[in-house]
Amino acid sequence: MSTFLGVGLGPIQTGIFMLGARDGRFDRIVVAEVDPAVKRALADSGGEIAINVAESDRVVEETVAGIEVFNPMDSTDLAALKETAAEADEIATALPSVDFFAHIAPWFREGFEKTPDKQRFIYTAENNNHAAERLEEAIDMGSLAKTRYLNTVVGKMSSVVPDGEYQKLNLAPLSQGLNRAHLVEAFNKILISDAPEIDRRLTAGLHVKKDLYPFEEAKLYGHNAIHFLLALTGKNNGVKNMAELAQNTTLMEFARSAFIEESGKALCSKWNGIDELFTENGFKTYAEDLLARMTNPFLNDSTERITRDLPRKLSWDDRVIGTMRLALSQEVEPARIAECAKIAAKELFGKEANQQKGFGELWPSPWTDEHQKVLDLIDA
Repeated sequence: MSTFLGVGLGPIQTGIFMLGARDGRFDRIVVAEVDPAVKRALADSGGEIAINVAESDRVVEETVAGIEVFNPMDSTDLAALKETAAEADEIATALPSVDFFAHIAPWFREGFEKTPDKQRFIYTAENNNHAAERLEEAIDMGSLAKTRYLNTVVGKMSSVVPDGEYQKLNLAPLSQGLNRAHLVEAFNKILISDAPEIDRRLTAGLHVKKDLYPFEEAKLYGHNAIHFLLALTGKNNGVKNMAELAQNTTLMEFARSAFIEESGKALCSKWNGIDELFTENGFKTYAEDLLARMTNPFLNDSTERITRDLPRKLSWDDRVIGTMRLALSQEVEPARIAECAKIAAKELFGKEANQQKGFGELWPSPWTDEHQKVLDLIDA
């Protein structure tokens, strides 16, 4: 009997891994979820969820049925989850951050101890370049011969649509009785790291890369950086919905130039020869495709949602400052991305604030020549 275990039931889990497990024809699909309302709703619906998938011209409803849900905060359910972890062939974690690994590692460990020689693939989807390594460290069982911890690059945009909004958009709720809907884009080429016997996986929609790290950088310093830049400049010009930007030639050209001439040029310089993506034509195709997807009207995405959490997004290694640093390391001047950083800094610190003081609290110490060079570009 094949078993899939998902941890967390957000739109990444449902829109990628639950659909992938369904299409992979697992005998059992199990999810660990701490929200009691989710457990009640799925129990009442026979374990069925609905995912709204945004195509380029419409929204399609996909369903997954027969899902078993257990709450790790309940002692009886926790025992069932340990047994499931022991027998699961494939596991996907899709939690808010890698910090939550501390909560799941103990029951993972107890489950794995029951079947230490079992082959299992664990996909980590926490938007962290080293999530797989962090989970392995948290479980701390030494070398399990056939347990593979895998990083992912999730280039699929998604959101939770709250009560009052999903009805207006005629979306299906996640499950009958739940006051939210999951909306994901149709794009489904999810990259994962390589491992022995990975070709035996069942989950559909996962594509192996021998060296995943260059693609992780392309996601963070390409996709994420420009998604943020486009949303921020849009919001700064009074635009509320990302779809409206498709008709704004000035802002779209600004984002396109930043994507191809700054982020793209730096990434292609650093990773030249790794893959067709990191060529002039390959990256231009990647950029044009993403700009169209970012402004898909059926995703109904807001500039406000994309530009939230500025302290994280302006941190040293994240999408804005990290992209600037990458560009500078490749002798590319990130002028447009620096302009984006300046807009974000004014919003975060205030127009008259001391930006060096503000960034000094976000960036690692001590203050170096690199810090100053980045700040000078933002000031300029």
